Amino acid sequence: MRNFFRILIIYIVAFTAMACKNEQKPNIIILLADDAGYADFGFMGCKDLDTPRLDEIAYDGVVFTDAHVSATVCAPSRAGLLTGKYQQRFGFECNLPPKGIGIDVKERTIANQLKNQGYNTIALGKWHVGETEQFHPNQRGFDEFYGFLGGSRPYWFDKNTDVDGNHNALLHNYSRVDFDGYLTDVLGDKAVEFIENCKGPFFMYWAPNAVHTPMHAKRDHLEKYTGHKRQKLAAMTWSLDENIGKITDKLKEKGIYDNTLIFFLSDNGGAANNSSNNAPLKGWKGNKYEGGHRVPFVVSWPEKISGGKNFNGLTSVFDIFQTSLKASGINEDLSSDGVNLLPFLTNEKNGNPHELLFWRKDQMAGARHNDFKLIRLDDYGYRMYNLGNDLGESIDIRENHPEEFDFLKKQLIEWEKEMAEPLWKEEHDWNKVTYEIHEALMENRDANYLSPYEMNQFIEDKEKSTK
Repeated sequence: MRNFFRILIIYIVAFTAMACKNEQKPNIIILLADDAGYADFGFMGCKDLDTPRLDEIAYDGVVFTDAHVSATVCAPSRAGLLTGKYQQRFGFECNLPPKGIGIDVKERTIANQLKNQGYNTIALGKWHVGETEQFHPNQRGFDEFYGFLGGSRPYWFDKNTDVDGNHNALLHNYSRVDFDGYLTDVLGDKAVEFIENCKGPFFMYWAPNAVHTPMHAKRDHLEKYTGHKRQKLAAMTWSLDENIGKITDKLKEKGIYDNTLIFFLSDNGGAANNSSNNAPLKGWKGNKYEGGHRVPFVVSWPEKISGGKNFNGLTSVFDIFQTSLKASGINEDLSSDGVNLLPFLTNEKNGNPHELLFWRKDQMAGARHNDFKLIRLDDYGYRMYNLGNDLGESIDIRENHPEEFDFLKKQLIEWEKEMAEPLWKEEHDWNKVTYEIHEALMENRDANYLSPYEMNQFIEDKEKSTK
């Protein structure tokens, strides 16, 4: 009889332990690359850049082929990700927010929501959604911040950047810190340290500035890619991948990898100035063609999601917010423009998570309905494409599909009525450059210039030729 009770107690303890394990909240990590190309990862078919550690995450998870950020430039894209909403709803439409402007303090970030669920929260790397105190990460739901508030900085300690008062100086919470080594490594090491010391579930927003300019790379990694056509980008991408590997290694060492929900993506399409590759997409960072906002996107949660597959449904960065909150145990529907992706990844649902998506920055706007894509340039006109058979957006089909054209125009206008006025406009010369790029893409020609410097040079040369 005693043996019977002993065995019974053992079974009860084991069952209770299993039940507790099953009820544990998942850790949640967002790995956000900066200005990375759509085709610049092994899991996206890249052959000349090496990303073995990211490829492992992709193999363990699901690769999304039709995933989109909410803006084609850094700051508004991050505002959309962190709030799960069209950032235009609170006026955060353009890039490079002036001092004193950030994500509206009335908006609750993903960190706010998860902190309320008992999560330890940390932001590492680039912030870029407000520099003054009320917009600081520690005021927006993050227990800890190790990074910089601005949009771009050197990858090494810099005596001109790393000074008190510079918004690109490296900070630990509110205090400026000096650092040794390559910044991507420093951010990777800090992430590992946090995971090692963290008690209980955590949310990590790991947003290094890689592979944004300046094109700074470690010497040994440059030597590894001697003779490579994209040597600096290859070396920077290798560093990015190495440090993501550090993070997953630590998760596995602690036995928590399988119960960690990981999202990997880029904040926008690859930039025109860092050698990135967005093929087969048209366009790049800063414009409303697919190369500007369709991004590499992976979701991994081995304990809940079967890996090794692709998902082709229309997906948005907003879905990270909603999916994370549902995974954390929040059952009520919270205000968001996102969709919970988990039912689509566990085969409870199929099809497109979104029927419609919209984009807008200054004079440029876009709309997507199923395979149809509309692009509007103020004071110029429209183009419409069928991405199902023209992913490169080269054939304007407005005349062949007048009903769909009218539908998308109307939907875009109706969406805009719900949005706030932009809180600021971008710098005049950059607006002119962006306008020229959109004109060129709509006309299937090369742009005359890609930067204010090139624009001024073009105008000067044109004036000389007419004399």
